[in-house]
Amino acid sequence: MDFSLEFTPDLVAVFLTLFVLEVVLGVDNVIFISILAAKLPVEQQAKARNLGLTLAMVMRVGLVFAAGWIITLKTDLFTLWGMGFSGRDLILIAGGTFLVYKAVTEIHHKLEGAEEHTTGAGTATFGAVIAQILALDIVFSLDSVITAVGMTENMIVIITVVVLSFALMLVAARYIFAFVNRHPTVKMLALSFLLLIGVFLIADGFGLKIDKALIYGPMAFAIFVELLNLTAARRRARRAAAREVEPVHLHQQYVDDTGSVKEVQPVE
Repeated sequence: MDFSLEFTPDLVAVFLTLFVLEVVLGVDNVIFISILAAKLPVEQQAKARNLGLTLAMVMRVGLVFAAGWIITLKTDLFTLWGMGFSGRDLILIAGGTFLVYKAVTEIHHKLEGAEEHTTGAGTATFGAVIAQILALDIVFSLDSVITAVGMTENMIVIITVVVLSFALMLVAARYIFAFVNRHPTVKMLALSFLLLIGVFLIADGFGLKIDKALIYGPMAFAIFVELLNLTAARRRARRAAAREVEPVHLHQQYVDDTGSVKEVQPVE
């Protein structure tokens, strides 16, 4: 591994590419953390988000230093049905299966209406939530570190990217958490994303290589469409509120026998 730092156009391009990849993975982490943390009492939710992200950052930096060992995980351990399975494949399959299970379970709870009775009611322990966050981050980090080491061996660049991206996620986590949990359709969309990522992780574990652009491209488009829907709903609500304003009641006038103008009070 290289610990030198010499600014070159290629190194800057690698840095920016890795930073974008880490931010995208960080958003995945924050969405998953938001869904898990919502099961905790309100006073523990912020602590779970911050601690989960901090431990995830420390874990990813540790995996960067263990990159040499991680690369050995690509060696096949056994063959089944004529297909070789490495340590990396097994981790991806296990992590993808867990992610699919969690996403399907949360979608089921949401469709059955159970979520309204459990959210923030302490249905999960703090330790269990942190353990699930770390377990999934191992899966996300594994592929991320292998990709980073394949692009550059400069440890300073990789570690800097990891720390900066997680610092950004720590700042954004509170807003993403509030936004996802405030809008039911956004939360369903986020759960669908996690389900899709889980399926792709399992496919990758079985040797089916799928371009990540085929995952995040449709995700970005779906988010854009959802933002349009939220904007349209907000404008409809604003127009409906304007129509509910009490109208002005005009008094009817008439002239009596003396020639004076009188007003008739409107009937309530």
